[in-house]
Parts: sequence; C-alpha cells; structure tokens
Amino acid sequence: MGLWTKQQLRDFIKENKLVSAQDAQNALKDLFAETLQEMLEGEMDAHLGYQKHDMQNKQTTNSRNGKSKKTITSEYGEQQLSIPRDREGE
Repeated sequence: MGLWTKQQLRDFIKENKLVSAQDAQNALKDLFAETLQEMLEGEMDAHLGYQKHDMQNKQTTNSRNGKSKKTITSEYGEQQLSIPRDREGE
C-alpha cells in the first residue's frame, strides 16, 4: 500500500483538477516544495524544542530569527524555499 489511499488520490486529482500528465507534474512539483518546507519547519521545532508561537514550552535562550530564501533544483525543476533561521545560527 502507498502513502495515500485510492480515495485520497481521487480527491487530490479532483481538488487539483488534474486532467493531463502536465497537470499532475505541476501538482507534484507544488506538493514536493510544500513537503520540504514543512520538513524544514519541523526540523526547527525539533532543534529549538518548541513549536512556533508556543512560548509556554520554550526552555532555551535560542529562538527563531526569520527566514532566508533558497532556490533548489530537483527533478521537478527549480523551487524556492524559505529556510528558517535561529538566533544562535546553529
């Protein structure tokens, strides 16, 4: 079994109005970039030990310090990501 059920795939196709192979390629390109972005955000959460805006659970002097733009190249073409930074540059 894959990551998605058949129904989830059907819903994805319907929501994104995929009717051609190019439509599917474009949707996968967007999904790839969104997935990488969420992974970067999750990595920062894990690194700092608290989720964004969750100051109640913050137990470090380090904190988020904006983002920097990076362009990556993959089989889906170029994608622009916002790389989260922390104050201590770790």
